[in-house]
Amino acid sequence: MHLDPSEHSAFPSAPIAFVDLETTGGTFGVDRITEIGIVEVGPSGVSQWTSLVNPQKPIPAFVQQLTGITDAMVRDAPTFEQLAADLLERMNGRLFVAHNAHFDHGFLKGEFRRLGLRFAPDVLCTVQLSRAVYPEQTRHGLDALVERHALVPAARHRALADADLLWQFWQHLHSAHAPDVVRTHLERVTRRFQLAAHIDEDTIEQIPAGCGVYMFYGDDDAPLYAGRSVKLRQRVRAHLVGPRRSAKDMRLASLVRRVEWKATGGEIGAMLAEAQWIAAARPAHNRASKSRSADMRGAPWPYGGAIAIEERDAASGQRVWHVIDNWCYLGSAATLPQAGALHAGAATSGFELATYRVLSERLARGLAVTPLTAAMHAATL
Repeated sequence: MHLDPSEHSAFPSAPIAFVDLETTGGTFGVDRITEIGIVEVGPSGVSQWTSLVNPQKPIPAFVQQLTGITDAMVRDAPTFEQLAADLLERMNGRLFVAHNAHFDHGFLKGEFRRLGLRFAPDVLCTVQLSRAVYPEQTRHGLDALVERHALVPAARHRALADADLLWQFWQHLHSAHAPDVVRTHLERVTRRFQLAAHIDEDTIEQIPAGCGVYMFYGDDDAPLYAGRSVKLRQRVRAHLVGPRRSAKDMRLASLVRRVEWKATGGEIGAMLAEAQWIAAARPAHNRASKSRSADMRGAPWPYGGAIAIEERDAASGQRVWHVIDNWCYLGSAATLPQAGALHAGAATSGFELATYRVLSERLARGLAVTPLTAAMHAATL
């Protein structure tokens, strides 16, 4: 069937690459690619590309039986290194669509990394897309999609034929559902690897999963916004991508050029660090507090010296001690002796309104604290 791109909603305004791989097995870093198939779809139409790949290792017998790709077939095929430059050019700037995309994207990313090349396209998994559009169905494998949507396989377990099935499934969705419905589902399941300016998914993956604080910076490294979360990585990603972003979040994301973060070992630590960062940097997108500082600066410090507050991060199991003296947050340490050394070497800036706001009510309600001087004295006995 011939489709006119100008008259069919399935054709995207930006190019898409429907991709399938065959491999020697399913283990990243051990198994290698034996075949690549790509169906490229864009405003100008459809094109196909495929190649066998010499994996430079034997193909297990059961894989040869499943795919029909034998050691003899790949012996004279190009290696991935010989194909890499063409592949990058072919997929660069395109949405990467695959079935169980974690598998295909992971293998390609690993192969490119071996060559010192970065591969970070936005990724859409058609398994997740099928689950989103058809939640009442229990099976979302490629065979199930073929049966359910009358897709026409040229072959199974060959790369180009399976990539073409994904293009057929894409066309089915656009024919069976209203454009805004499809668009909503696509946005929900697409994983954005280029999130904001120079921040990509590789950067996000470096952020701790547990409690912490983050700061977004814009042009000229101007502080834009500071925040905290018990799920730090998830919160930062949610700011920069996702269908549930508010208009305010989308405006902020367009300004972000850099993100800084710090694990805090617990929620109280995150609140203290966030308050201190906001007070020091005054980010443009944080709402200014309306509390009257003059009424608080005379608040007495209810302890004879510095205290330490113990917390444990539920995500990482990390235990920390937060050190406070005279309503001044001095930082966190992994042990009480380190907390004592932190206090000894700190230059206190006196009363911090931000720290007072975070802790005063909690301390009044009986938040457990350890007087640091007494703890250090006991540790030396």
